[in-house]
Parts: sequence; structure tokens; C-alpha cells
Amino acid sequence: MVNKSFIDNPDNVFYDIFLKWLNEETIKKISFDLDEPSRILNHRLQSLKVFYEIKKPSFWPDISSIDFDNLVYYAKPKKWFTGAADSRDKVPQNIKNIFQRLNIPEAEQQFLAWVWWQFDSSVVYHKLKEKRQKSWIIFDDISVAIREHWDLVQKYFMKLVPPTDHQFAALHGAVWSGGTFVYIPKWVKISDPLQAYFRMNTYEWGQFEHTLIILEDETSCSYIEWCSAPKYDKRSLHAGCVEIFVWKNSSMRYTSVENRSLNTFNLNTKRALVEENSHMEWIWGNLGSWATMLYPCSILKWDNSTSDNLSLVVASTNQHQDVWTKVIHIWKNTSSNTISKSISKSWWVNTYRWLIQIQPGAENAVASTRCDALLLDEISISDTIPVIEIKTDDATVSHEATAWKIDENQLFYLMSRWLTEEKAMAMIVNGFISSITKELPLEYAWELNHLIQMEMENSIG
Repeated sequence: MVNKSFIDNPDNVFYDIFLKWLNEETIKKISFDLDEPSRILNHRLQSLKVFYEIKKPSFWPDISSIDFDNLVYYAKPKKWFTGAADSRDKVPQNIKNIFQRLNIPEAEQQFLAWVWWQFDSSVVYHKLKEKRQKSWIIFDDISVAIREHWDLVQKYFMKLVPPTDHQFAALHGAVWSGGTFVYIPKWVKISDPLQAYFRMNTYEWGQFEHTLIILEDETSCSYIEWCSAPKYDKRSLHAGCVEIFVWKNSSMRYTSVENRSLNTFNLNTKRALVEENSHMEWIWGNLGSWATMLYPCSILKWDNSTSDNLSLVVASTNQHQDVWTKVIHIWKNTSSNTISKSISKSWWVNTYRWLIQIQPGAENAVASTRCDALLLDEISISDTIPVIEIKTDDATVSHEATAWKIDENQLFYLMSRWLTEEKAMAMIVNGFISSITKELPLEYAWELNHLIQMEMENSIG
């Protein structure tokens, strides 16, 4: 047993608990504060051992400036020892002010099945609509779910993304905290989306939320995630993990918009297992972050399983966006469609990789990939690196990649209609990304367009 007196209590307006240093003692402190069973602590300690033993992939962007011993691995806001509030009125005003400044759309919240706020390591607010509570849906902090629904959670937790997957999966397995657990029981179909906001707010911070979503047979669900972080002069690290299980005759849509500051390393591993006659849809937009390593993957495990992947990535000054969409076709009559849009400016780099793997049993598989890159100047870089592995004679696979610059004739035409050069460029860019933004709820599409317009300022040179 570890005594709570070990936990640092800095003179800080937000936090009661503040843990640095990557070692076994820090991990024991995290596990103790979360009141975890010993089997989870053992999993954490084993993951830490793997982290020190495993090598990072050679293709990753340069991450040598991360100081693992000086990151904050766990920070709990004051007054949250008893769990998340079920009313915004109960959220401390200083924390509530931060979320209000994020421009969380009030009108959209009226139509959500739940709203979820995570501030650094802790869930500070969540509320599930009463009609959803009556549907036997489980929605909770993943730490609470481990204690209260262990028989269910243990079948899935870090099974799709094990600590041995890569170096940061091991780090995540050691120090994760916060995140959502969603369980949709058989025959329950949710028409209103579920939503979570994740805020990194601490200086030299590491955030490691874990999202676990399980859809039983004959279900449907839509989940929206919004992530942000402030700007500091020290590097921060986000190493989250998403595991999604979509069982027979079910449909899952996962939407994510990440807008982290340029001091952040963002590595997010997302993976879905898709069963017979089921569909997985990934929609995500990524702005911000000094270096991004984002790898969503769909495993089409059984007959007639399908996947769509729609992504938008923006690389501006001092950014390297490295994203890799993976689809693995295992069984018969599976199909996947991947569309990626990337925008590069100010000499920085977009690298888009995709892996299409057709296994020997995946007869009549169909896979389509398309990557469109828009370069806004003469010095930016956009790389497309396809990997296609076909291990059956009966498959249809197509891939296409394009790279282009703003058409001067289009720009001239729009400016002749009394648009400024900047607004004309923004209109062209919005047309370029429309296939992605049209899939978002209205207010989130507007917000994403607004963020991109801010990125486009001073892009003409």
C-alpha cells in the first residue's frame, strides 16, 4: 500500500495532485489515486518495462527533444476526488471558463446523447441524457469502468493496441489516465451523437487518455471528439489510444478534430475491429502540433465488413504531420474507401502513408484509396507513401494521388468578383476540403473551416 503523503501538492490554482518523472514510483502513485486493482498496476509496470526495451520506428518524425523525465504524467484538478460533476453549475468556475473559451457550441449540445469534459488527467463533467440511461448504455470514465465493469472491460482493454505494438503504446499502457468507456448493448441504435472534449492545460504536460468503445450486435453509434492544448515554451506530449469493437450488423462513426498547440507532440493510435456485415467510419481533421503521428486502422475481420476513412491534415510553420491510414482485409466480400486531403504551407511537411493489406482469405475484396495534396507555396513538402499488399488473386484495389497548387486563373477570377486575395484563397481551400467537412455536424464544420481560415492568413506570398 502506498501512502498518499507521497503525492506532490504544488501551489497551483488548479491541481491537488501533480506527478512528474517516469519511473515505477510515479506509476504506483497514479494507480493508487485511481483506486485500481492490482492486476491493472501489474499491467502498467509491465508496459513500462516494454517501453524501455522496445525501439521506436525509424520513419517517425524527430522526437528527440521530448524530455520524458520532466513531463507531468498525472494532474488532478482540485475538488475532483469524488468524481465528475453531472451539472455544469457544479464545475469550478476557473475550469468552466477554459471550456467556454474553447467555443463549445451550446446549440449542438442540445442534440447530444452526452457531453464529456476531460481536463488534463481527470474527467470534470459528464452527463448522459435520461432516455439513454434507460437504454442500458454504459458511459463512464474508463477508470470507473475498470472497477465497476471489470468482467466486461478485461475482454477488450488494450487487446487491439497492446503495449508491444510500438514504443508509445507501451508508454500509454504504463501511464494512461482518463478517457471514455462506451458500451452499447444489443439492438440499441443511437441517432444523436456522443461527444467528448479533451483539454491539455498543464505546462510540459503529457496526456494519455484511453477510449474504449464496444458495440454489440445490431447497434449503431456516433462519437465526436474535440481536442485542444494551449501554447507553452516547453514540449508537451499527447499519446492517446482508441480501441473500437464493432460486432455483427452494427455501424460506428468516429469523428475527431484535433487542434493542439505547436509545442505538442501528438501520437494517437486508433484501431477498430469490424465484424460481419458491420461498418466502421473514421472522419478526422488535424491541425496544430509540432509533430503529429496519427495512425487509425480498421481490421475487417469477417464477411461483408466495410470501412470508410476520411481525413484532413494541415501542416503550417514548424509542423510535421505524419499520418498513416491502415485497412486490413481478412475475410470475404470486404470493402474499404480511403480519402485523404492535406494542405501544406510555409516550408513544412505533410507525410501521408496508407497500408492496404488483402489477406489470403479476403476473396472479392475491394479497396479504394485517394490522396489529394494542396501546396500553398513553392517550398512546402507533401509526401505520399502507399503500401499495398495483395495475397489473393480475387481482389480489386485502386489508388490515386494528386498534388497541386492554387490555380492562378481561379484566383484571378474570384478576385475579379471583388474578393480579396486572401478571401479568394480561402474559398478555393474550402472547396478543396468540402468532401470532409460536409460529413461533420454543421457547427463543427463551421468551426473547422474557421480554424483553417486562420491557418491560411498570410499564405499568399
